[in-house]
Amino acid sequence: MESYLVDIAKYWHQRYSLFARFDEGIKLDEEGWFSVTPESLAKHHASRCRGGIIIDCFTGVGGNAIQLARQNHHVVGIDIDPQKIDYALHNADIYGVADKIDFVNADFFCVAPYLKADVAFLSPPWGGPDYSKVETYDIRTMLKPCDGFSLFNIARMIARKVVMFLPRNIDFNQLAEIAMLANPPWTLEVLHISSILLFVCVIYVYIFVGCVCVYI
Repeated sequence: MESYLVDIAKYWHQRYSLFARFDEGIKLDEEGWFSVTPESLAKHHASRCRGGIIIDCFTGVGGNAIQLARQNHHVVGIDIDPQKIDYALHNADIYGVADKIDFVNADFFCVAPYLKADVAFLSPPWGGPDYSKVETYDIRTMLKPCDGFSLFNIARMIARKVVMFLPRNIDFNQLAEIAMLANPPWTLEVLHISSILLFVCVIYVYIFVGCVCVYI
């Protein structure tokens, strides 16, 4: 697993924005401090993921999976790191939704061919906290563990709706290219969810002709 030298103190003051119930015993590993989705954004993602079964393909310590489950979705949370799975289950129990989430310790790319769901949710590793230091984030070369185009093509075989959580400095031309390369081509819609652009949530929906929505 890739190692990061993270100054935890930098993220400590954000702990209640990451998990409002942090003081009840929330667990995060080093990577989780900078990679978990802030709770308010995770709630917004969950509200947009209409559908029954949702696969959280890179569940991490469970931030998104918990909020998806709280919206009465049934969630399958997958992560290759067994410690993250343990922490995610622990955190889900704090929020009272452990019974609505099946956590699976596995490599998403190995199990993807066997998965079917209503929604595939993707919050893949962005390559560490240094992603914000580049002017334009290139999903062909910087997204880990594979490029964004391949990741989308894998996910769209799983579900008719694919949600991707991406950095604020993403190249929007690449997002449009993903939509256009789909067969048939999908459309792209951009909506604002805050006055300050911090993150990008891309929602791909296939209904006869496809639709791609970007929420920022």
